[in-house]
Parts: sequence; C-alpha cells; structure tokens
Amino acid sequence: MSPYWPSLFGGMLLGLACILLFLFNGRIAGISGLIGKMLGRERRLADLAFVAGLLAGPYIYAAAFGRLPAITIVSPWPLILIAGLLVGFGTRMGSGCTSGHGIMGLARFSRRSIAATATFLITGICAATITGALS
Repeated sequence: MSPYWPSLFGGMLLGLACILLFLFNGRIAGISGLIGKMLGRERRLADLAFVAGLLAGPYIYAAAFGRLPAITIVSPWPLILIAGLLVGFGTRMGSGCTSGHGIMGLARFSRRSIAATATFLITGICAATITGALS
C-alpha cells in the first residue's frame, strides 16, 4: 500500500466532515473557533460531536488498519509548547486557523482566507527552510 493513501483518505474524510457541518448546520468548521466557543459559554452539541470525531480519528484508523499511526516527535517539549502558543496566538490574530481558512475559506473563495492560507504556506516554507538549514 502506498504511504500516501492514509493521508489522502484522512484529508477526504476531513473535507467531507466540513461539508456536512456546513450543509446541515450552516457552520464553518474552523477548529480554533469551535474549541474557543466550547471553552467559553457557547456550547453546541454539533461542535462537541465534531471535535470528538477529530479526537477519535486515530482510534478509527487503528480499527481500519490494525495499528495506530506511527508518530515520532524529535523536538524538545519546551519548543513544542512555545510553538503551540505561537500557533494559538496566530489563529487569534488571523481570525481563524488552517482548517477554517484553508479548507472552508478557500472552498468559498473568501479573499481573507486566500490571504491567510498564503501566509500560512509561506511562513511554513520559510520555517521549514530555516530549521532544515540549521540542523
């Protein structure tokens, strides 16, 4: 089996889930927004179900393929925590995350999402290039 099939299948499932959430609830599947609302006062069963489905994904993968996906983390935990905080700050500053802008926003041809996604990609390419050159 090609090593790309699980990622392709996962991407298609995520896209399908986003489409279903939009069609049946009129909601955009921006994960940072969903979790932000869940942590605040606005809780919706559909949001909880969507996030629960994301968390259950690896176990559904294990049921389908007989094992959990292999994950190797080589960065030190303090760096991972700092990176997580920066991502959280960036999602607030950019009014959304990669799922809201990159999946839902691009599908709706939102100019703001096109600019945000271009920024995500350019920043990611620069970060990968810099950190790859340092190692």
